[in-house]
Amino acid sequence: MRGTADRGVHAEPAASADPDAAPTIVLINPNTSTDTTAMMTAIARRTLGPSVRGVTVARGPRMLTDPDALRAAAPEVVAAGRRALVSGTCRALLVAAFGDPGLAELRALTLASSRGPVPVVGIGEAAVLEAAASGRQFGIATTTPWLAGSIVERVAALGLSDRFTGLRLTEGDPQALSADPDALRESLARAVQECVVRDGARAVVIGGGPLGEAAESLRARFETPVIAPIPAACRRLARLLTPTPGTSR
Repeated sequence: MRGTADRGVHAEPAASADPDAAPTIVLINPNTSTDTTAMMTAIARRTLGPSVRGVTVARGPRMLTDPDALRAAAPEVVAAGRRALVSGTCRALLVAAFGDPGLAELRALTLASSRGPVPVVGIGEAAVLEAAASGRQFGIATTTPWLAGSIVERVAALGLSDRFTGLRLTEGDPQALSADPDALRESLARAVQECVVRDGARAVVIGGGPLGEAAESLRARFETPVIAPIPAACRRLARLLTPTPGTSR
């Protein structure tokens, strides 16, 4: 596993059900960086408001950069989601890693809940679905070359390979880039430009939760829509949480 293991950062402890507590939308960070959790939670609150609560998984790498790290994160995400559901105040769950680790398992868990189904959204799935809406051709720009195969497989699993123009990668080590916001932003901008100019993408997804701030800053630099994954997931959650007229939730 190329990610750096960290067993010293823990998720919030399970809370007992409080009938008077306000409902929350729980954002689960599948890596153990609490700084990343805070950043992604702040982005989510811009769309969904203060009800978003960020949770960091109990153990694992500080950055998910390869398939082993992604697989290892899944049970930790499920455990964090289970703790959130036990609290009795969880209104929805948001998995904040582009590979959506644990997403299917969490959905199965919420469907079996005695309190009824709770919406579960992954930022990767949400961003790709938004980019491909109305038949639009889309590309993905990201920093993690070892996850390229997993990303392509995820696009195929969503049935969108025919709209996918390809993946463009930044240059340099992902963890070094993440420590230099200016370099990260410029390197991602070049990858977005390649998606548009070389591949013909009509929308470009920024592939990574920890890339959230860079993704937000790039939206104003391109005429082609740049899809930031955390806001895309929040928009999807907002739709799921809004009752359809004539139905009950």
